[in-house]
Amino acid sequence: MALALEFTDLTVRRGRATLLDQVTWAVEEDERWVILGPNGAGKTTLLQVASAAIHPTSGTATILEETLGAVDVFELRPRIGVTSAAVAERVPRHELVGDLVVSASYAVVGRWRERYDDLDHERAAELLVELGAGDLVDRTFGTLSEGERKRVQIARALMTDPELLLLDEPAAGLDLGGREDLVSTLSRLAFDPDAPAMILVSHHLEEIPPGFSHGLLLREGRVVAQGLLDEVLTPANLGETFGMPLVVSSADGRWTARRETRHRAE
Repeated sequence: MALALEFTDLTVRRGRATLLDQVTWAVEEDERWVILGPNGAGKTTLLQVASAAIHPTSGTATILEETLGAVDVFELRPRIGVTSAAVAERVPRHELVGDLVVSASYAVVGRWRERYDDLDHERAAELLVELGAGDLVDRTFGTLSEGERKRVQIARALMTDPELLLLDEPAAGLDLGGREDLVSTLSRLAFDPDAPAMILVSHHLEEIPPGFSHGLLLREGRVVAQGLLDEVLTPANLGETFGMPLVVSSADGRWTARRETRHRAE
């Protein structure tokens, strides 16, 4: 199986701060990974390298068999689908949902003078339907709920038929119903054998969709554990990652964690 991603001794520094510290990690093209860790662990920085948005300070980053520093990132980036709060903030509130999705073909935000053919518009419409957002095509982005925006962003990320899909905290800001809708949507995508390799960043085990196979735990820029979810999401590993004793459970493909409560004996 080909590798979608391969990092070797990857380090990212900004000034005196080390954001990632000698991370070695590989993702195969049929795998679905979740990256977990507390605030400041380096999760978003790792995703920025994976999206070819930044280069490592040292070590090597190979994305879709192209090594950063030896490839034109403007040719590489269209092969990677990305959803993040940073992308959403750039979308004009008056942008039509259909235009937002179809404009991913040109990697632009804000429809201007680009030309698209009927096949482009048909693909955008089909993706919206698949993600439960087909009735939003003529709505403006500014009128959407947070959950609707998330689904539209995923449709946009899939527009170019990417080989790697990166999801940076897609459930952030959602209420319980919105989170569960999104988890179901991502689960369907994870079980699709034709879907690209997927990497999801989260703070919460409850946001891991069924169908995700692997996990990477980060703390202070270092890898705590990585591998199959059943082997990685243990109380010991998660306790070390989040700095507290945790009780971890799973059922029907879903995970939960809570702080361990110790009662004093009377």
